[in-house]
Amino acid sequence: MTARKALSGLLCMGIALLLASTCLAESPQDRVRESVIAGTWYPGDPETLNKTLRGYLDAVPETENKTPFAEPPTALIVPHAGYRYSGQVAAHAYKRLQNASFDTVFIIAPSHRVRFPGVSVYDGAGYRTPLGVVPIDRETTAALMQSDDRIRFVPEAHAQEHSLEIQLPFLQTVLGDFQLVPLVMGDQGLDACRWLAAKAAAAAKGKSALIVASTDLSHYHFYEAAKKLDKVVLDRIAAFDPEGLNRRLASGECEACGGGPMAAAMMAARHLGADVAQVLHYANSGDVTGDKSRVVGYMAAAFWNSGHKERSEKHSENQRLSEKNGPGLSEAEKTLLHKIARESIVARLKGQSLPKYDIPSPALKETRGAFVTLKKNGRLRGCIGHIVGRLPIADTVREMAQAAAFEDPRFPPVTPSELDDLEIEISAMTPLKEIGSIDEIQVGPHGLYITNGRRSGLLLPQVAAEYGWDRQTFLEQTCRKAGLPKDAWKASGTKIFTFSADVF
Repeated sequence: MTARKALSGLLCMGIALLLASTCLAESPQDRVRESVIAGTWYPGDPETLNKTLRGYLDAVPETENKTPFAEPPTALIVPHAGYRYSGQVAAHAYKRLQNASFDTVFIIAPSHRVRFPGVSVYDGAGYRTPLGVVPIDRETTAALMQSDDRIRFVPEAHAQEHSLEIQLPFLQTVLGDFQLVPLVMGDQGLDACRWLAAKAAAAAKGKSALIVASTDLSHYHFYEAAKKLDKVVLDRIAAFDPEGLNRRLASGECEACGGGPMAAAMMAARHLGADVAQVLHYANSGDVTGDKSRVVGYMAAAFWNSGHKERSEKHSENQRLSEKNGPGLSEAEKTLLHKIARESIVARLKGQSLPKYDIPSPALKETRGAFVTLKKNGRLRGCIGHIVGRLPIADTVREMAQAAAFEDPRFPPVTPSELDDLEIEISAMTPLKEIGSIDEIQVGPHGLYITNGRRSGLLLPQVAAEYGWDRQTFLEQTCRKAGLPKDAWKASGTKIFTFSADVF
């Protein structure tokens, strides 16, 4: 064999090996989408990135991290600018996921760099950030692509797109392990939003799944003009109105580079049972940089399934359990306490002195704790109470009714126009009883109070019954209410107390 032929053979072999290795590396089972914005849009060093994210999350006030629902949200809307500009806004949404867990997260993001019809789903092995590789839920992505030819892998849609990747470090921090379904919208029209929402919701049903929409709002307007434009979006989000949002975006009344993802996520959340929307935070780049001449708007929002229908169905059973096992106030005593609660709120609204009552019942003169819960159209409007009594229960209810109406930090004070729609629920407490075994807990009759160090959390008896929790879930949710890990009820130093209540 001549030297030339030998060299030629080696070159052919080398090319073949190179082609083989390239094909192997490009197979979906091995393809990992590398970070394209680490070190620019967010820190590239894992330690610095983790510290940055924790700083944003810790800066969200605990009073803003209260929601009327024990379950985590069904969907979120979060911004996608560099962390310097929008990271703190995003933290207001991601804070709601602390102590939660999801098997799969669907991120719906806009395509900034390429145009294409339909939606691109990444079909590789994962997305890499400095915090590690987020694995793709390949079973779900494959099912989505098989269900509709408008959902496919468009490589250019993921190659340089920042709006999806920038959500991942936050999710890795608050959730830990999860699988990803990355969806980039090339078409953001109303029809595309509708069919994508239906497909995503169908794929999410039966899973522990979260929907995340990635969007920024208005771009490069003066500060006050931007706020007016963005308020149109905020109002449609708060009204849970994806169709109205889409119409206003199309007419130019407002702006959002991820309008399609927002609408699709809202529609998908609605398919999954969500019925409550909450705008968590709004700001724009001018609030960060001080330059208010050309700003970009950012919003965080969340959507919950309130469980209102299920709670209504369980209310009668819950009432029966409470009356059977609670302190046993008479109907006349309950009626009087309701009258005291409502008239105390009315007096405060009108600036009048609190009415005085003749309290003939010895039971209403007992020193007892009580909670007063206010609801409007079935949704929580305020709830404050004392676990341990320090006043006669009639006085406790009078004070707590006013506190729930005017001092609950999660809600603005009640207004006169709301009085007719206000429902009042009173929980009259029995003394706390520390238990030695969780076997003593009866779901339905018992409420829980858990303490460990300076942290404590309480859930009323009706909560577990309303949500259909078993004993362990009730313990875990009470730990979360206390700001503790969900399994802290097992930890040394944790004390568990039960109590009963008349709920009326």
